[in-house]
Amino acid sequence: MTTSNTTSSTNTSSSLDFGFGEVETELRDVARRFLGDQFPITTLRELVASDPEAVYLRGEPTSWDKQLWTQIVDMGWTGLAVPEAAGGTPVAMAGLAAVVEETGFHALPSPLTSTINASLVLNSCEPDAARPWLEAIASGTTATIATTDDTGSWQAAHCTVKATPDGDGYRLDGVTAFVQDAAKADLFVVLCQTDTSHIVAVVRADAEGLTVAPNHIHDLTRDQATLHFDSLLVEANAVVSTNGVAAIEAAWPGVLVMAAADLCGVAEWLLQTTTEYATNRVQFDHPIGFFQAVKHPIVNVTIDIARARSLLYHAASLVDSNPATALAAARMAKSAASDAASFAADRTVQLHGGIGFTWEHDAHIYFKRAMHGQALYGGGQYQRQQLANTLIGPIS
Repeated sequence: MTTSNTTSSTNTSSSLDFGFGEVETELRDVARRFLGDQFPITTLRELVASDPEAVYLRGEPTSWDKQLWTQIVDMGWTGLAVPEAAGGTPVAMAGLAAVVEETGFHALPSPLTSTINASLVLNSCEPDAARPWLEAIASGTTATIATTDDTGSWQAAHCTVKATPDGDGYRLDGVTAFVQDAAKADLFVVLCQTDTSHIVAVVRADAEGLTVAPNHIHDLTRDQATLHFDSLLVEANAVVSTNGVAAIEAAWPGVLVMAAADLCGVAEWLLQTTTEYATNRVQFDHPIGFFQAVKHPIVNVTIDIARARSLLYHAASLVDSNPATALAAARMAKSAASDAASFAADRTVQLHGGIGFTWEHDAHIYFKRAMHGQALYGGGQYQRQQLANTLIGPIS
């Protein structure tokens, strides 16, 4: 199995620095400066929240800045989870998490996280078969994973896309749901079931026999769709794994780490925005942060985010250094980050008073991203149930 951090500058042993070497630290700082300069909150608002009717009445797709995406590609971010042999510049999982956390902090509408997830899955597939697709991703081709059945199960073995042999390739029929950033993706990395096993195949977005049906979601910064396959022909060179469940399961800790990182970034913006408001808003001759009813929830949010971030980077380091324990750690991180972001979003709206409930205030953008991210790949309760099943066995 090829990992995303094959040539990372950091020591891959689990340590107190969670895999942060000079490269990863600088990458985080560059991402923070770049997005702070190139994607201020005013740009986000103009992209996704300038016209409520476009989203909720006309159902128009989420807007995203394609010029900014070109800059992201030029900076090499799409190659951060791609091995050097495929033209990437891989870093430790902690470095990937740091970049995704910054995109969460800015609620960036882009296919970056979905493309990273696709790279993580391809890294778990047969190297020779996956290499051309990873090369394309490193060059800026967008991608996303399509592994979820139409009931919303995140378990890989539950996929509902049937692959029937046809010559050297397969015909795909069926449905896969909850596909993230589908409207932005050039490639779909699809888990399919044959009569005897599972495969992973790469499907182009313009393939004949593929219908992308957009879902109506509340998150203004992302899009989601259901993919319908109708006798879609997959050539042999697009089959990247003949042990599909194992490939998805190997990549899943990294996918959960990316989801947790995004949530930590979202929660941090909510915390900073609420703290600033509580410092500047004066009531009864005091900043409202003076009052315990305000300051205590802010402290509780701070504690929750610190706990989630600690679990996040611990899980990231284990993906690199101890894959056998990485899934449990990633579930802990996703659980904590889901709860922290949800709580931060709730307190942000409440502590901003009447203005927090309005479309004109930016809180709703982050609130909706937090709610979507909380449910994505299973929320806190789901992750804790899966942990319990692993550690103590299913409860009858």
